[in-house]
Amino acid sequence: MRIRLPRVLMLVGALALAWTGTAQAQPNLEKLKQMKVASTDLNIPVVPQTGKNADAIKENLKRVKLPPGFKIELYAIVPDARHMAVAPSTNMLFVGTRKTTVWAVTDRNSDGVADEVKSFAPSLKFSNPNGVCWTKDGFLIVAEHNRVLNFPAAEFFYEGPDVAVIEVVPQGKLIPPEEESYNHGARTCRVADDGKLYITLGQPYNVQPKEKVALYEQIGIGGMVRLNAFDGSGREVVARGVRNSVGMDINPKDKSVWFTDNQTDGMGDDTPPGELNRVSKIGEHFGYPYVHGHNVQIAGTAAAPDLKDMKPPAAWTKPQIEFPAHQAQLGMSFYNGKMFPAKYQGGIFVAAHGSWNRSKASGGLVNFVSMKADGTADKSEVFAEGWLDENGIYRGRPVDVAVAKDGSLLISDDFAGAIYRVSYSAP
Repeated sequence: MRIRLPRVLMLVGALALAWTGTAQAQPNLEKLKQMKVASTDLNIPVVPQTGKNADAIKENLKRVKLPPGFKIELYAIVPDARHMAVAPSTNMLFVGTRKTTVWAVTDRNSDGVADEVKSFAPSLKFSNPNGVCWTKDGFLIVAEHNRVLNFPAAEFFYEGPDVAVIEVVPQGKLIPPEEESYNHGARTCRVADDGKLYITLGQPYNVQPKEKVALYEQIGIGGMVRLNAFDGSGREVVARGVRNSVGMDINPKDKSVWFTDNQTDGMGDDTPPGELNRVSKIGEHFGYPYVHGHNVQIAGTAAAPDLKDMKPPAAWTKPQIEFPAHQAQLGMSFYNGKMFPAKYQGGIFVAAHGSWNRSKASGGLVNFVSMKADGTADKSEVFAEGWLDENGIYRGRPVDVAVAKDGSLLISDDFAGAIYRVSYSAP
């Protein structure tokens, strides 16, 4: 272990004393913050990994097309699988959902297939725990719709229902409760080398109304914020002018922060484009809700008629890559493994969830974005496709991509309820 357990427990205990009595806190959360027992049932049901469902998913994977030398296999059955966090020291990953569960997925015998899938910290009640990520010293962050929790050494203490927890941002403090919505409420997160926690905050409208624009830019809704990963202090708005980002990563080479952004609905099948963006300074504006992509006007159109008289910022940042419209690019990850050929090393994989509002469905694939020597994006190409069949029916919908310890690529799919593993052998 790279962290010292006594130090962790002392930290949890100290923070628990500070937070005891938090308004509207869940009883079990208060118990766990004080290292007390919250559950009397120590048995956690596991998700079956074999049977008709697994066989059908494996059959559907035969439709997926990959470059020569690559193959895709079923890694695990994980209901509602969304964003993934590969554990630092074990063959585990933690998987968020848009429901009430965070999954602990374990490959106990290191054979490249998960042996056990069960809920993590089931004595807690999660709400849309989509975002999962790690601090550099092994603390698991779970970013919910309107709360952020931190779990010390989660990969070593996940077996029982009760786990140590730090309440980073209490319920109702990530965004104002009156701005909560069932729409665009899935958060994603990453922790930088300096310990700052970055969180994306989608704005809840198709296009936010005029009276919300200034508020959202001020507090980071429709953008990204960063804060201390243990006590939520030092909050700053990192990016503004974003519609709905559900994917981000930090380039291990130059430490720059990148994120995807989903486009406005109702403007036609082929406009506006999806985006891949790079943050170059804190507080940067990326154009929304005035423009999308490189120069697609939003304000004043039928999608946002009340914004026609609003002036865009004097300067805004254009995307690194424009994707085809409405493919819903979500999770992204820099490829830092060694298994794949040199072409892919240092580049970005991006999961395209697939359209819901085109006259002809598009997406349901994984893109690869190559990089230039100066650290900017070069071009995008399709890496894996076939989840959208010839009849326009989704057999799966990729959500996130993550690089496993052995260099293989994991792909989550909330439609099929599965995680896939892509490996490479020279043809």
